[in-house]
Amino acid sequence: IPTGDHSSLACIPGQKDGRAQLLCKTEGILAGVELAQIVFARVDPKIKFEKLLLDGVRIKKGDIAFKVYGDVKSILRAERIALNFMQRMSGIATHTAQFVEAVRGTNAKILDTRKTTPNFRYFEKWAVKIGGGNNLRFGLYDRIMIKDNHIDFCGGIEKAILSVKDYQQKNNLDL
Repeated sequence: IPTGDHSSLACIPGQKDGRAQLLCKTEGILAGVELAQIVFARVDPKIKFEKLLLDGVRIKKGDIAFKVYGDVKSILRAERIALNFMQRMSGIATHTAQFVEAVRGTNAKILDTRKTTPNFRYFEKWAVKIGGGNNLRFGLYDRIMIKDNHIDFCGGIEKAILSVKDYQQKNNLDL
């Protein structure tokens, strides 16, 4: 907020202490509490953050996830950022948990994708972990996944696999 939160600066004179709480409005899996704590501390290190629920817990309407105490203008600067993160992360964690439950008792694992919202990959993958899923890969650099276009370019699956084995050996990789 480079020039300030003009709404708060206009409406709230001077320094006023206050408090706020995160009230859960629906059932699901809570995600983003740790991140919210970081956001509030980054906006104002003097804000007191009281964590009442942990990431990964099943929530119901009416639960209170955390409370914050401190300068009202600081709380208002941080709250929308924290809420935006938490709403998206909790939705992803809840959806992931539904899939994890559906395959419980099998050998199946729920994996995420690297096809994520721009600039939000880390947080979306974090939410998948909170929901009980597994991170497959973060980018093109940490795993090898041979797709149709690779197979076509190499002239077949066997050639693609051999090419990958050769590449890993030459570059001392174990992906």
